[in-house]
Amino acid sequence: MIKIIITIVVVFTTIVSFAQTQPSEHLTFKGVPIDGTLNEYVSKMKQSGFTLIGTEDGVAMLKGDFAAYKDCIVGVATLKQKDLVSKITVIFPERNTWSMLSSNYFSLKEMLTEKYGEPSEVVETFDTYSEPKDDGGKMDAVKFDNCKYYSIFETEKGSIELSISHNSVMSCYVILAYFDKINGDIIKAKAIDDL
Repeated sequence: MIKIIITIVVVFTTIVSFAQTQPSEHLTFKGVPIDGTLNEYVSKMKQSGFTLIGTEDGVAMLKGDFAAYKDCIVGVATLKQKDLVSKITVIFPERNTWSMLSSNYFSLKEMLTEKYGEPSEVVETFDTYSEPKDDGGKMDAVKFDNCKYYSIFETEKGSIELSISHNSVMSCYVILAYFDKINGDIIKAKAIDDL
């Protein structure tokens, strides 16, 4: 009888450990597959040290530290009609100078390149008559939507987009977005059904 119990425990332990070591088919964020319902994903982010700010219209906003940056805002998005997480967006802290803003962008780009390989697409330019010469001119280009800085990293599990962005002329920051391929395709199919 003891041999049977020990055998059952060993088999169960092996199955559980095997299931835990299987790599996910989904893109991951902080080691957590981008999958499941909004509440399930928010719960996992809370366990990773993030604080829930609020939830509205299928998007949960959290705050916490990410990639050695303090006080980042993380948006977890679903399609309202389909409670399935497919996109994670990180808004890094605001920066007041081009040197700090571009430093954040290039530092993150370097880390992403180390992890995912060379980006599949890179645009790093100013849409102005002539390239801004100083820090203030470059920040004005960002604030007035004349700065196009982004890098896209394609993986078999989804894509990751790093960019410099702004909110009106008041704040400038770096954004990092993760798009899960499997759940993105499910949401796209749902949208096509609506047409």
